[in-house]
Amino acid sequence: MRLEPLYQRDREQAIQSGEQRLVLRLLNRRIGEIDASLIERIQGLSIEQLENLGEALLDFSSIADE
Repeated sequence: MRLEPLYQRDREQAIQSGEQRLVLRLLNRRIGEIDASLIERIQGLSIEQLENLGEALLDFSSIADE
């Protein structure tokens, strides 16, 4: 059994989880407490989408900017 694919999957999940935490922290700091539905939406994003959202957060000033 090759373990390499399992390590790759675990690595990608760890990256995605870290990106989610960072985006949620940035959103919380930028616009205040965020609701559970938005948290769920963010948790459903891919790594690429999370990276794009993280960059876009630099221009956010309110929740309506999402």
